[in-house]
Amino acid sequence: MKKIFQTLILAAFVVLATASFGYAEYIAEAADNFPYFHLGCLIVGGLIITSLKHKYSRIYLSEAIGSFALYAVLVALFTAPVVDALKALVS
Repeated sequence: MKKIFQTLILAAFVVLATASFGYAEYIAEAADNFPYFHLGCLIVGGLIITSLKHKYSRIYLSEAIGSFALYAVLVALFTAPVVDALKALVS
């Protein structure tokens, strides 16, 4: 029961983080420049981490949540608004 509960908590975190990424990108970019590839990568990464947590019970919940959070930050770094902000910051 504990394993299923922790997997559901992780799945809820993945869904909320992915939804917040999608909302932030929708607000930051125009509708025609939405990063569908990045969103797809985030969804697939969340599915992989959730399935690994479900399969291997020795993975702690905090490790799985932390790894997905870091993965979401990494994906967000390569979107157009962040790259444009970094270009403006450097020049």
